[in-house]
Parts: sequence; C-alpha cells; structure tokens
Amino acid sequence: MKKVLLTGVTGFLGSHTAIQLLSKGYEVTGTLRDMSREKSIREVIARYADTTHLHLVKADLSDTEIWNTLTRGMDYVQHIASPFPRILPKNEQELIGPARAGTLAILKAAAANGVKRVVLTSSSSAILYGRAKDQRSGTFDETVWTDVSNLADTTPYFRSKTIAEKAAWDFIKNDTSGLELATVLPGAILGPVLEEDFGTSANIVIKSLDGTMPAIPAIGFDMVDVRSVAELLLLAMEKPEAANQRYAGSSGYLTFKQVVETLREAYPQRKFPKMSLPDFAVRLFSNFDKTLKPILIDLGVERKINHSKAVQQLGWNPIPVKQAVLACAESVFKTGILKK
Repeated sequence: MKKVLLTGVTGFLGSHTAIQLLSKGYEVTGTLRDMSREKSIREVIARYADTTHLHLVKADLSDTEIWNTLTRGMDYVQHIASPFPRILPKNEQELIGPARAGTLAILKAAAANGVKRVVLTSSSSAILYGRAKDQRSGTFDETVWTDVSNLADTTPYFRSKTIAEKAAWDFIKNDTSGLELATVLPGAILGPVLEEDFGTSANIVIKSLDGTMPAIPAIGFDMVDVRSVAELLLLAMEKPEAANQRYAGSSGYLTFKQVVETLREAYPQRKFPKMSLPDFAVRLFSNFDKTLKPILIDLGVERKINHSKAVQQLGWNPIPVKQAVLACAESVFKTGILKK
C-alpha cells in the first residue's frame, strides 16, 4: 500500500483528494492546523470512502521542523494547504511568507527522506496575472508566469501562489536527490461542497443564489469541478510523464451572467439578479462587501486558460463547467449553507 502525505485535509480540495486517494487504495496521512476538526473531517470523508487507512495529524505550514517527521516513509506528498482568506489581509506577508516557507520546508524534507514525487497545488493565478492593461485578455497556458512585480494586476493571494510555486521549481532545479515535482494550477474551484467549511470559490455560486447580489457584475473566470481537480492531482502523482511538469486545470470559462443563467434554469422559483452591474458600481459595492475585493482586477477583461496539456498528456477528462456550477448549488442546499 503506497503512502501519501496530504497537507490541508480539511480544505475543500483537500477532503475531495483524500476521498479519491483512499478509494484507490492509498494510505493517507492528512494534516490539519486544528485538531478540533479531526472528528468532523473524518466523518465527512467516511461518507464517501473507507477511512481505515486515514491518519490525521496536526501540522502548520509555519512549523518547518515537523515535515521531516511527516515525510518519513512516504511515497508521495500532495501539498494542497495554502492560506486562502475570504477577505484580503492588510499585510500580504501573512499569505506570502507561510505559502513559500511551507512549500520549501516540505520539499526539503521530502528530498531528505526519499519521497518519489511532490505534487504542489498552485493556481491558475500563477499564470493569468501581472500584465499590462492591453495584454490582460487572452488565452494562456503553463508556459507563462504571473509577474508578481506588477502590483496593479495581482493580489496578495495571487502573488503568494506564484512566489510559492516559483520557489518550488527553483528548489527542484538545484536538488540532487532525485525528487520529482509536478504542479497543478486550477481555476476557480466549484463542485460539491461537503460541509459548511466551504471553498472560497463557492462564493461565485452562493452570491448568485442568496439574493445579496443586486445586479450581475461583468466578470468571468475559468472554473473547474473540485472532483476533477482531485483527479488531476492523482494523475500528476501517478503518471511517469507528469514528472517535473506544470498542468493548468480548468473545464471552461464562464461569466457571472452565464452562472446566473445556469442556476436560474435549475432553480426557476428563486429570485436572481437580472440587471448588469457597471464596473464602477462593483468597485463601490466592494467597499461594503470585502469578499468582492479580490475580483476587482478581473473587471472588463477575459483571462482564459488552455488546459489541453493535462488532457493530451495525462488523459484528464474534466467534468463540464456547468455541471460543476449545478453540483455546487445542489450541495450548498444539501449542507444547509443556504435554504431552498
């Protein structure tokens, strides 16, 4: 039985990845920052997979020493944990510092302990941002990087993901242990929420359903189902050809308007916004609803992801994007986050 260390097991993507790993017969050690979540996350995962070979341990990205112990005897590491707040912090080092230091500590420990491969969950934000105004719209792939020095077209979170991934590749370039690295760069992650501690991207669906959005912002994102991202993480771990490769993970670009239309069709009894919200109004509204702040740099542009590399090299077949939206909606009602 192959052993996998999975960081951030309580997160939206972490719990789905643990389910898929356990279902495929891996022994999984999942890390969480707060052991008070141990019972609840085990119960959540147990609804979908046998948890006999699931071990849960406390670990924090800022604790660089613990990874030496936790990577011992592991075949693979799935490094998913990364700070992702719903509201941007005043000091961006609260994100960047732990993301970079945690990634490097895990890679150093993995190299020292003979781990075969580390799969790092990065983000499409490490590809799509940091551009001049006239170059922001377009379709981009894994060959390009976000320019973190362009503060006008990046957020602290986008910079944290880019800096952490670049640090990982710099480490591998200089490492002589034979450790392999693969990175997966998903778009906005939707799909079924398993519990009330949901992924930040689910706000795209929740805001469309809960009646708090007065009108539809002219904005769109590449989106992907969480189950498809978990599948891509496993492919990036298992496939020989994935060694030392980056993979963008998206199943398509949708505007907020298309999300609302998809949901309106499925839930005709609910009230949805019909009017478009001008860009200046979104900026104004973000002063009252801080969760909108991170999306302001996407107003008026269409940044799209080309995910053909994962499809062609690894045989990845992501769930269609509208299905990801509907699965997310269904789950927020099922978990009681929203009432029908």
